[in-house]
Amino acid sequence: MTAQRPGEETTGTTTAAHGRPIKVGLLLPAIEGTMAGDTARWADLVAIARRAEELGFDSLWVSDHLLFRLPGREERPVGMWEGWSLLAALAASTSRIALGPFVSCTSFRNPALTAKMADTVDEISGGRLILGLGAGWHQPEYDAFGYPFDHRANRFEEAFTIIRSLLREGHVDFAGTYEQARDCELRPRGPRPQGPPLMIGSKGPRMLRITAPYVDAWNSDWTSSPAAIPPLRAAVDATCRDVGRDPATLERTAGVLIDLPSRDPNRSGRASVSGATEPTTKPDPPATGSPEELAELLRGYAREGITHAQIWLDPSTVAGIEAFAPVLDLLDRG
Repeated sequence: MTAQRPGEETTGTTTAAHGRPIKVGLLLPAIEGTMAGDTARWADLVAIARRAEELGFDSLWVSDHLLFRLPGREERPVGMWEGWSLLAALAASTSRIALGPFVSCTSFRNPALTAKMADTVDEISGGRLILGLGAGWHQPEYDAFGYPFDHRANRFEEAFTIIRSLLREGHVDFAGTYEQARDCELRPRGPRPQGPPLMIGSKGPRMLRITAPYVDAWNSDWTSSPAAIPPLRAAVDATCRDVGRDPATLERTAGVLIDLPSRDPNRSGRASVSGATEPTTKPDPPATGSPEELAELLRGYAREGITHAQIWLDPSTVAGIEAFAPVLDLLDRG
């Protein structure tokens, strides 16, 4: 799912560097306080993105949230930069690395507009977008920004129908209970006739059934160990079989929390919001270790069938990703 580079080979929806058993992406610190305890400005984010591209990361990811009000700390909300604005800017500021939302909440935007935005960002990037999609879950941001929180799976199903139809076919005529797009066309089209690859970020049985026939990839959400993958993979495989799809045709990706040894243990940083994923998700403490240990960790994910890991690194700074670069070198050696 990354743009092809010289010396790479492409298989299906995936592109892997020779010798690297798993693609490695980087979540950018667009959430308040997640850049080694500081809040990143655009100059910081683009510097990290460009350095990640130079170092050989395969992809860049940005969260799609609007506001966190976390249990017990509602009086101290946590904000973040708007994800799709960042993706458009990153598409114009980089040249090789893939990029995508982790993941785009279909509740926050008209679905036909989401398809239009995705095709436009894919055009700006020259065909490097991966479109991650999800239904959303954090009610406080819905309430704050005026979005309805009811019937999220039903709303997602209608939005997903419009988004995938426009991106894959260029046209949709749909009228549902919550969403509509009547005789809608996607024009002009971006660089890929069927649009960017689609990735679903959900473990819910109904969400998997809605998306399994159509998406290119599935994401585990945040984990810290390959041991978390087998039960999740089994559920995805079972859903694929239920809907008549060969499980082997669905790419598996995983978010991975990693703390570098250089991380300051006395600050909260990412730890203050790393639990702010879906309420059912309770990742173990972030993985840590030497470059050799972290490379072996990612090889463990590859052995579990994960082809692309999205790393939430701490410290998430230029210095932090430079300290992680030896892990990429070790992976490139096999």
